[in-house]
This record gives sequence, structure tokens and C-alpha cells, in this order.
Amino acid sequence: MNDCVFCRIVAGAAPATKVYEDDAVCAFLDIRPITRGHTLVVPKTHATELDDLDPDLGAQVFRVGHRLARALRRSGLASDGANLAINDGTAAFQTVGHVHLHVVPRKHGDKLGFAKGFLLRRPHEPTSTAAAIRAGIDALDAEANRPGRQPDRPTPSSEAEGVQG
Repeated sequence: MNDCVFCRIVAGAAPATKVYEDDAVCAFLDIRPITRGHTLVVPKTHATELDDLDPDLGAQVFRVGHRLARALRRSGLASDGANLAINDGTAAFQTVGHVHLHVVPRKHGDKLGFAKGFLLRRPHEPTSTAAAIRAGIDALDAEANRPGRQPDRPTPSSEAEGVQG
């Protein structure tokens, strides 16, 4: 869909600061973040709302969001938690007609900063922010690859990995 900004981002035809990408999903920084590190996870196949989204692809979107939320705790952004949210349809304040999962880093005691960020929605050093998130992903991968530990993600043979910035 050429008129969909998220489809253009996935195709590389629109700018974005990507932090993760595989065959099915792309994750990039929100251009109007609530907090530093606010990331959007989108299926590469266009789906306007959840009714249009294949359930298995939806599960992959959430798996990647879960992984990013865990990586944020290990990143230089040092989040204490995350909000994961999907706004399904305009009635739920969905502003881009392509399903996307918001991964919003949170810190203890950030209620005023979170509220301010919700109102201002300004970028926070996208290059260094993306680098911090990628470092968090690397740290999460290193933990998963420790001897005696089961990996928490698909093996490279079942997932085409490639992080783009």
C-alpha cells in the first residue's frame, strides 16, 4: 500500500530509525515519542486493524514487542518497565491505519514526565536512542546464549535477522 506510511517505512521508501527487523516484523522509533525509546512494532504485511491481521503474525508482533521491552531494561536507557499497547481503530485513537504495537519505556516515578511526554511528543536523540536499544537487544541475546540457558527467540535458521539503523 503506497499511501501507508508504515508500509513505506518497511519498504525503505520513507525514513525511520529502525531498531529491529526480521522477515515478518519491523520495529522503529516513534517520530513523536512519549518517552525516550518509544518504539513501534509493525507487521510487514499491511493490516489496517486487528480484524485484518493474521493471528500468527499478531503473535509475532507481540513477541518482538516483548523482546524489545526486555531489551530496554538492559539498555543504556535503563527502563524499569514498559507499556505495550495497540490502539485498534480510530475509536481507540489509532492514528495510522496500519496495526502497530507501541513499546513505551517507563521508569519508577516518571508519572509527571510521562504525562509531559504524552503532551509534547518530541524526538529524543534518535541515533543514540536506537544504538542503546540495539545494545539492549545484544545484551539480551548474550544472556540467552549463556551455557545451560535456552534461547528465548527463534534460531537464526528460522528467523532472518537484520538490524538496520
